[in-house]
Amino acid sequence: MPDLVRGEDGLARCRWAVGVPIYEAYHDEEWGRPIHGDEALFERITLEAFQSGLSWLIILRKRDSFREAFADFDIERVARFGARDRNRLLEDVGIVRNRAKIDAAITNARALAELRDAEGEGAFDRLIWSHQPKKRARPLRLEDISAKTPDSIALTKALKAAGLVFVGPTTAYAAMQAVGLVDDHVRGCHVPARTVTP
Repeated sequence: MPDLVRGEDGLARCRWAVGVPIYEAYHDEEWGRPIHGDEALFERITLEAFQSGLSWLIILRKRDSFREAFADFDIERVARFGARDRNRLLEDVGIVRNRAKIDAAITNARALAELRDAEGEGAFDRLIWSHQPKKRARPLRLEDISAKTPDSIALTKALKAAGLVFVGPTTAYAAMQAVGLVDDHVRGCHVPARTVTP
């Protein structure tokens, strides 16, 4: 199977993850594994938005800097970011300095803070996980994976209705993969199939 590659450690992995240690670690330990918690999900959806148009490797290499720049993705703290914080972020060489994406992250934190005020702790977690599709078999090939799906389109609509921006269906689907709503490891990958449900 060309989309399944054995790494130097002898483990079979999805082709995209082989050869770069930081990719292998992300693939093995995080990608496709269920993630819960408003802040953890805010981080993932923010990073997926910053990745738009770029290599995911760039984001992974800057992840610690993103965490520092965005107060460990504490929703309440980021929601209070003002003009000074925005300028600081635009000058921070440790992150991706894109004005629209920085503004989106702050806007989204404010929307999530309002959602939490209205619906309580875990509201974002519940919103995200309410869009988990029915479990399906792992894809045989990477080309079998769509960039967006009806489920990611529905999630996008729900996120936008909650006031979030920069969350199109492709970004939403990438987030669904990242947080384990879907398991897109190719068949035969050594990472155990998803067993945890919300």
